[in-house]
Amino acid sequence: MKIVKTMIVNGSVDRTWDFFQDVPKVATCFPGANLTEQTDDGIYKGNVSIKLGPFKATFEGEATYEPDQQQKSGKLEGKAIDKRGGSRSRLLLNYKLMAMDGEKSQVDFDADIQLAGPIAQFGRIGVIEEAAELLIAEFVSNVEQSMMANNSETDQQVEETIDQSVSFERVTKNEPAKKSISL
Repeated sequence: MKIVKTMIVNGSVDRTWDFFQDVPKVATCFPGANLTEQTDDGIYKGNVSIKLGPFKATFEGEATYEPDQQQKSGKLEGKAIDKRGGSRSRLLLNYKLMAMDGEKSQVDFDADIQLAGPIAQFGRIGVIEEAAELLIAEFVSNVEQSMMANNSETDQQVEETIDQSVSFERVTKNEPAKKSISL
């Protein structure tokens, strides 16, 4: 199944690119996803819980991520299995960032999803496509909220740093040392 989507993010291309490089943070934005491990060789392990109508599954698997900073694009390849229900999935996802007017970015996604087992029957009736629309909308919202929170934290850290000062008073030979530190 092929899913091609475009999302608009309220953030510059550089800011959006930087955010997308923090895979654990991006994973928290995807509904139902839980990143459990990152190996030294760049493999990410985790699970995704989904519910499609009466069908519930928790897919456990792994993925690799290959960014291309020059092109502001990336590729994600993954595979997972629902051990309880026996469904399997494979994913090949490519994305590309493009600057828009102002401080916005366009993110084009092209995903090829292969499903096997009980979950595959839902692909024929369009439930998966509808669920993908909802998941992507929630993902975009979560990405924007997370990026805004990062911005607020950075602004707050800068303000706190500006408010902090350290001062030392001069000490003469016969006087005890006087130090004052205000943070």
